[in-house]
Amino acid sequence: MSFTLYGAAGSGSVPVEAAMTLIGLDYRVIEAVTWEGEAERDKVAVANPMRQVPTLITPDGETITESAAILIWLADAHPKARLGPSIDDPRRAQFLRWMTFIPASIYSMFWVRDEPSRLVGDDAAAQEQIRQRTAERIAECWRVMDRQITPGRFLLGDDLSVLDLYVAVASRWTPRRARFAIEAPRMAEVVRRVDARPGLQDFWARRFPFDEGA
Repeated sequence: MSFTLYGAAGSGSVPVEAAMTLIGLDYRVIEAVTWEGEAERDKVAVANPMRQVPTLITPDGETITESAAILIWLADAHPKARLGPSIDDPRRAQFLRWMTFIPASIYSMFWVRDEPSRLVGDDAAAQEQIRQRTAERIAECWRVMDRQITPGRFLLGDDLSVLDLYVAVASRWTPRRARFAIEAPRMAEVVRRVDARPGLQDFWARRFPFDEGA
């Protein structure tokens, strides 16, 4: 039996798809571009009442939501893939710290940024102010993370982890990679290695092609 993932190209499902690709899991994606309207959100409603992607259905029929939770679960459930430090690994605390920092401090900004009217209605000036302030907040968070993390070849040392996949995808969102490289130069070197990972080249081309300078 295979996994079913509700997701969309360029979305928070992409690091989950990348992890499953590297692990070698059999999965199918039900495309749900939730930011394009209610009909797309309704596709996910059968599995997740929040109508958000990613939503993962395991072969046993269990539902797992929240990108960080799915990524941590995948790494823990497939230790041979070496995509996350085990519970007794000294890197585990920092792994959990940054895996939760990204959705709490960065990913969460996009709920309001993508649709500022959720908070300010039709006020065009207020909507633009939200877009500007959320972009600055995201850049600040990347700057804070870059100052407190000491990468090796990858963010936690020499081993690729789901944290690297998560950052590689999230850093492509606003304010985009050019700004990310300025705010987080040490992490920028790492995400370029993730982009160039041989086992992911075809995957990136299908699920999140991008212009690095954008």
